[in-house]
Amino acid sequence: TTSLWLLVMLNTTLIKDLADVGKDAALLQGVIMRIQDTPNSSELVTYAPFTLFPTPVPKAVFLQALAVQTHYNTLVDKISRDPDFLQEALASTIAVDDFTARLFRIHQQILREGRSQSIVLGLNRSDYMLDQREDGTSSLKQIEINTFAASFGGLSSRTPDVHRHILKVAGQLEESQRILDNNPAAGLAGAIAKAWELYGSERAVIMFLVEESQRNIFDQRYIENELWKRNIPTIRKRFDDVCKTGSLDQEKRLFVDGLEVAVVYFRNGYMPQNYVSEQTWDARLLMERSLAVKCPDISTHLAGTKKVQQVLARPGVLEKFFPEQPQVVEQIRATFAGLYTLDMGPEGDKTVAMALAAPDQFVLKPQREGGGNNIYGSEICQVLEGMKESTERMAFILMDKIHPTPSQNYLLRRDAPLQIRNCLSELGVFGAYVRQGNDMVMNECVGHLLRTKSSEHSDGGVAAGVAVLDNPLLI
Repeated sequence: TTSLWLLVMLNTTLIKDLADVGKDAALLQGVIMRIQDTPNSSELVTYAPFTLFPTPVPKAVFLQALAVQTHYNTLVDKISRDPDFLQEALASTIAVDDFTARLFRIHQQILREGRSQSIVLGLNRSDYMLDQREDGTSSLKQIEINTFAASFGGLSSRTPDVHRHILKVAGQLEESQRILDNNPAAGLAGAIAKAWELYGSERAVIMFLVEESQRNIFDQRYIENELWKRNIPTIRKRFDDVCKTGSLDQEKRLFVDGLEVAVVYFRNGYMPQNYVSEQTWDARLLMERSLAVKCPDISTHLAGTKKVQQVLARPGVLEKFFPEQPQVVEQIRATFAGLYTLDMGPEGDKTVAMALAAPDQFVLKPQREGGGNNIYGSEICQVLEGMKESTERMAFILMDKIHPTPSQNYLLRRDAPLQIRNCLSELGVFGAYVRQGNDMVMNECVGHLLRTKSSEHSDGGVAAGVAVLDNPLLI
């Protein structure tokens, strides 16, 4: 199989034909995005960037990532319900990071007033890379968990058929049958539908809170369509719409444009630049105070911060959340990479010295989502030298750099040359849960996402224009 594979990879005429076949297959399957220059024009779309071939992934680590996801769902939920832990974990960060501090103030206000809604909806994605050990085996290491607007559940539901078709045309029928079924769109929509059902009003709508312009709109549309299939009404609104027409009635029910909102599904609001004015912050607070189910609610948003990730890696912390479940603690901890504090004091000083001595072994991470924010290599020295004596450093954490095994592939991207590249891949696993009061109504792993990028790029996802969509071929 491997030699056949190599023959296919090196036959340039065949590669060009397969690339054309693949691009058409992606368009036929709806693996599409709006074109960058015209993100609001419905008429201009192209295929979302993807790999020509699926990437081999060891079966054991893939299954490990799926198996631990429900425990990660539980962990995120438990953190969101523990205000003392969040206060302690984020104390240093909120002292220096304005954005996290603003979110935390909303969280505190909700705690003072009391949560209006006992239904909690979590849709998250835990991202991993496979760290190559010296003996040649791979170990699964978590990069981060996204608790807010975890994307590509829609498009990754449509990519398996694209790679199956390419492999069939390439004469690799046996491989084509090994591409896994994957439908995160249905699983994510199923959890949203369950929250809507528990809310208990057939007239109420699900509101996708979205950006002004959205290249990746079709990723969201797949989830919307799954909801419409169940006859659940959805609307798309922006912060601006909530500012202008949002209100709460006496029972704290949320109304936007005169419609009662059962679920607010945030696909916008995770970056400082999403909050363009004080009115935007007021709109976020209005939604948080309401009876609508929030995905995520403010405490789940905070549970996904990098600082919380670093604190969880401290000895004894996971045990606090799973006191009677040592196997669960072991399963989660096995996926942790080394994570280090930059708080003021001897421990943070030690982290700074360690990073400056060997910058290539680490990644410096701010409390930001959305790709393209992390700091690598010599740039770590520049940034840390400038703030090593300052409290500014507390807005960051340091993490061991993961070293995945490169593979060779072709990255199909509009206007990019067709050439073989050394690539690195990142595996995401989607989790969905619904809790009502103390009752966990649903807790599932609902699918996966493989993204691949050229090894010359350190950071950035598909939406950021660096990585491309992929499928795992289990080996």
